[in-house]
Amino acid sequence: MALQIILIPVTPFEQNCSLLICDRTRNAAVIDPGGDLDVICAQIEKFNANIQQILITHGHVDHCSAANELAIKLGLDIVGPHINDKFWIDLLPEQAKRFGFEHEGQSFIPKRWLVDGDQVWVGEQCLDVVHCPGHTPGHVVFVDKKTRIAVVGDVLFSGSIGRTDFPRGNHQDLIASIKDKLFPLGDDITFIPGHGPTSTFGQERHSNPFLI
Repeated sequence: MALQIILIPVTPFEQNCSLLICDRTRNAAVIDPGGDLDVICAQIEKFNANIQQILITHGHVDHCSAANELAIKLGLDIVGPHINDKFWIDLLPEQAKRFGFEHEGQSFIPKRWLVDGDQVWVGEQCLDVVHCPGHTPGHVVFVDKKTRIAVVGDVLFSGSIGRTDFPRGNHQDLIASIKDKLFPLGDDITFIPGHGPTSTFGQERHSNPFLI
C-alpha cells in the first residue's frame, strides 16, 4: 500500500501541484491547485482519482489561487494551511490581479486550519502536518512517514531554499524549520518542492549551499 503521486506543473510559475492517490482505495487529494484547472481536472480524470479534499501548503497565489474554484466545481473541502497565512489568502484576488491570473484568485476559508502535529488522510495513507514558518508564517509541510515522501511547498528546493523577502517572511525561521523540523525526519525522505525537481533531505543536508 502506497501513495501514487502525479506532479502537475501549473501557472506561469510552473508550480508543482500534486495529485496524491491511495493505491488501495483510489481516494485522493490535490495539493496546491494554483491554477490551470482544466489541466488539473484532466489528470484527475486520467488517473480515475476519487478526490476527497484539497490541501494547501501556504497562501501564495501560485499555490492556491484556484483552490476555491476547484472546491466549488468538485464539491470538496479545503484543508490548510496554518491560520497565520490567512492574510495571504485574504489577498488572493489582489495577488491574482497583480500577476495576471485570469478567472482565479478567489479567497476562501478552509474547513480546517492546520497546526503542527495534525494529521490528514488520503485514503488509507496518513500525512503528518509540520508547521514550517519562514517563507510564509503559516506554511505547512505534509509528510508520509510510511512511504518516506514529503510535500514541502516553497520551504526547500533542490539546491536552494524558499524566499524570505515577502511580508512576514523570516530567514532564521526558515532555516530552523528545515534543520530542526524536516531534516530530523530522515535523510531518506524524498521531497516534492513547490517548483523544480524532487530531491531528498539527505542530499540537501549534505550539499545545499544555503544549509551547509
